[in-house]
Amino acid sequence: MADKEQVKDTSSTATQPPGAPETSSPAGFGNILGMSTAWMEAMNDLSAELASFVAERIKQDVKTQHEMLHCKDIAAFQHIQAQFIQKALDQYHAETGKLVEIGNKAFTLKSSEG
Repeated sequence: MADKEQVKDTSSTATQPPGAPETSSPAGFGNILGMSTAWMEAMNDLSAELASFVAERIKQDVKTQHEMLHCKDIAAFQHIQAQFIQKALDQYHAETGKLVEIGNKAFTLKSSEG
C-alpha cells in the first residue's frame, strides 16, 4: 500500500499574526469587559438619546407630510416647509449640545479611571 501523507494538525499550535493586538479573552472582548459600569451607562444614555431624537424627527416628518398633503395653496405649502426646516435646525442644534454633553461625560468617566 502507498504511504499515506501525514497531515500536520496546526489548530492547537496556531499563533496570532505579527502585529495582532493581544486580548485578555478568547473572543477578543478584553477591552470591553474592562470598562466600568458608569462608562457603559453613559454609552447607554447616548444610545437612548439618539433613539429618542430619531423617533421625534420621524414623527415630525410624518406630521409635516400630512400637513403638506392637505395644503390648498402654494403659500401655505411654503410656510409649512419653512417651519419644518427651522424646527429641524433648532432640534439638531439642541441635540448636538446634548450629545456633546453626554459624550464629554462618558470620556471624562473613562479617562478618570485609567
